[in-house]
Amino acid sequence: MIKASNIYKKFSTVEALRGVSLEVARAEMVAIVGASGAGKSTLLQILGTLMDADSGKVEIAGVDTSKLVEKQLAALRNRHIGFVFQFHHLLPEFTALENIMMPALIGGVSKKDAEGRAKELLDVINLRDRAQHKPTELSGGEQQRVAIARALVNRPSVIFADEPTGNLDTKNRDQIITLLSDLRDKFGQTIVMVTHDMSLAESATRKIVMSDGKIL
Repeated sequence: MIKASNIYKKFSTVEALRGVSLEVARAEMVAIVGASGAGKSTLLQILGTLMDADSGKVEIAGVDTSKLVEKQLAALRNRHIGFVFQFHHLLPEFTALENIMMPALIGGVSKKDAEGRAKELLDVINLRDRAQHKPTELSGGEQQRVAIARALVNRPSVIFADEPTGNLDTKNRDQIITLLSDLRDKFGQTIVMVTHDMSLAESATRKIVMSDGKIL
């Protein structure tokens, strides 16, 4: 599903990534761990095409992303990639249902079909009864579950998650861990996540340790 080859990235004098190569198979749930400053989030953003590498190549679902212009990259993200961040970034003026629908509408899906997909995902995350609630009316864990459903609405090939449990208490963290594991087990979802949460990392099918811009 993902193949990164010899990725380098430098910020001023700091070498954030130093020749990182990585492959992720379909339906794998991979956790990238390491100390702050190890290069984890930089790697995740490059894998997700949110940031350019200085050199090296990233392929997603067989597509060489280095050969795409920005409009093509945006289409690739919308079609193949879902993002989940530590801060959910839900739109405050919209309901949970509308937030989940948004990427599908942007991708050209009809309102009827987008709403149908969103309702199915609300069932998956066990929040159908909260469909008409706005983010401020949801708990932190509920907001993060809505963010995960939003990442899934376009049926992406891969989900990239950056500290998805970082802002949650133990109960909500455990619910997110269970949800991500279920997505992989039941639906064959490919998930690549950066985390400091060892409970989340241990739930993955593979754990990758980074240090000083390299994979150990």
